Amino acid sequence: MKALLTLMAAATPSLALAEGAPVSGDPMGATGQLIFLGGFLLIFYFLLWRPQSKRQKEHKNLIAALAKNDEVVTAGGMLGKVIKVTDEFVVIEVADGVQFPVQKVAVTAVLPKGTIKEVKA
Repeated sequence: MKALLTLMAAATPSLALAEGAPVSGDPMGATGQLIFLGGFLLIFYFLLWRPQSKRQKEHKNLIAALAKNDEVVTAGGMLGKVIKVTDEFVVIEVADGVQFPVQKVAVTAVLPKGTIKEVKA
């Protein structure tokens, strides 16, 4: 046990010499802290909150504008043509005669017309 303590003290000499002058007060001050906090909140707003709300708004508009014969990509990566649109679901045709329902929120993008033909070719 004594050897372990001696080894730890020898390995970290800076801890043994860490006694210095006591730190006096707050080096930044109250106004400096408020400015720092305000800057942090602005960075947080412009890098996280604003882009996320913008993305949500665009996705909401995309879902509201879904119509029959739109070519879409789902969150799972399925590419298909919208056959039927209801309040919560869309029916997508991924191949001739292969249709399945998908929640509207799972649609991530509407593609330009003719994209499916280009991909199959």
